[in-house]
Amino acid sequence: MSKINQYIENPYRIFLPLASRGLFKSMDDETYLKLIFHARMGYKLDLTNPKTFNEKLQWLKLYDRKPEYTAMVDKYEAKKYVADRIGGEHIIPTLGVWDSFDDIDFSKLPDQFVLKCTHDSGGLAICKNKDQFDITEARRKIESSLAHNYYLWGREWPYKNVKPRIIAEQYMTNKENNGLIDYKFYCFNGSPEYLYVSQGMDNHETARLSFATVDWKIAPFGRNDYLPLETLPEKPTHFQEMVDVAKQLSHGHPFLRVDLYEINGRVYFSELTFSPCAGFMQFEPEEYDLKLGSMLELPVKKQS
Repeated sequence: MSKINQYIENPYRIFLPLASRGLFKSMDDETYLKLIFHARMGYKLDLTNPKTFNEKLQWLKLYDRKPEYTAMVDKYEAKKYVADRIGGEHIIPTLGVWDSFDDIDFSKLPDQFVLKCTHDSGGLAICKNKDQFDITEARRKIESSLAHNYYLWGREWPYKNVKPRIIAEQYMTNKENNGLIDYKFYCFNGSPEYLYVSQGMDNHETARLSFATVDWKIAPFGRNDYLPLETLPEKPTHFQEMVDVAKQLSHGHPFLRVDLYEINGRVYFSELTFSPCAGFMQFEPEEYDLKLGSMLELPVKKQS
């Protein structure tokens, strides 16, 4: 479908390129989300009686705002938050944290490491060999990420007050050196119900992603923006431990995505997410937007 036809079919789509240029940064969150939701999802956002999964995530962004959420999504602060709950043995070691790229002393870093920003998604530079590491490209990517206001686009409140910083983490790989698999658990009111399994997410063209049930079967739905896995990989050896960790970390939250790895026989924490795809996930088939929404029980809205 051509862009012109897309705009004819859904005139609200004109809002997307304008929003990406930051033209609506002073607009209040509720008005902004109603406009961008209609543009992205193709249906009107109902905040009075939300029913779909994506609608309910928008409701939570607006009305479920707790101070601890800021630390939970900060890629540096979240490590302490999680370690206090499930133990430090599940935390990937941090090699350093800095306010600017110029503060990094690369001579003190090991031959392999990962740089990422604390406040967003995608600000990532992986070093597998320091002699071949392109520092110029890493600087471009990291500084671009530092300058990016991650909150403004999707109005995900937990990110609003996260301080943009850079952290270096230990480079992690399995002994087989076949790349890490992401296990992202969708937890509803403290209960992991689904997860998605993904590989190669650093390259959208070759990435593969499929939803699975907690009894390790392909789920009857997916996302339309990634190719699915042909088959699920072998079930992690410590899968039940992963489920237990997801339960612990999501306890007390209406919805939380808990991201984990299994690396060389140990479960490691990756990150916590309150609104996957900022609450604009395109399900395939579409009916699962409503079906997953029925699993998410919203808290009572506090009166302002």
